[in-house]
Amino acid sequence: MYKRFFKRFFDFTLSLICIIILLPVYLIVAILVRIKLGSPVIFRQIRPGKNGKLFTMYKFRSMTNAKDENGNLLPDAERLTKFGKFLRSTSLDELPQLFNILKGDMSIVGPRPKLVRDMVFFDEIIMKRQSIRPGLTGLAQVNGRNDNTWEQTFRYDLEYVEKYNLWMDIKIILRTVVSVIRRDHINTKGMATHELYGDYLLRTNQITKEQYLEGLNKEVEILSNYKK
Repeated sequence: MYKRFFKRFFDFTLSLICIIILLPVYLIVAILVRIKLGSPVIFRQIRPGKNGKLFTMYKFRSMTNAKDENGNLLPDAERLTKFGKFLRSTSLDELPQLFNILKGDMSIVGPRPKLVRDMVFFDEIIMKRQSIRPGLTGLAQVNGRNDNTWEQTFRYDLEYVEKYNLWMDIKIILRTVVSVIRRDHINTKGMATHELYGDYLLRTNQITKEQYLEGLNKEVEILSNYKK
């Protein structure tokens, strides 16, 4: 009953309440982002959701648009300011995703949405994590978060998909609040230079160079079809 009906009602109601309560926070963060990092205030990125269906995920921007002498964006680590690190370490940059939850793209609790470039390298077992809506927080986030390896993250994601229920969601939400307050398992440097899943597989010789390039081509195809 919870999986089929109540979880969506729970997500909609809780996200709406949080948006209303946090309106002053949204306003303050938006003003600070505009002053310190520039425009646009909201960062939008295409992510795979339930059953691999793409959606546009929202975040407060946490990096500048700094470019080199050739007009190319500098590496993420160089564009991530002290203020941007603060937004990420406090998870304030994630607040706009409450609107994704309200729309039905995401859930309060579920596997965190990865990049399309990551998904194209998922095998059949890992793709099971895409059988439900991605979450604002999840089992992996309260069990290591940025300290987790790819294998650990997927193991937690698949465990959640198999076992989730109302009580499990409530416990994850409460543990998330505590983790955010304590800033547990926050590795800001790692967040700025996070290794993509395909790059990890190639580096550890789990896929060939040809398979890697095929994955990149598949990503381009998926994104081009979405834009149409």
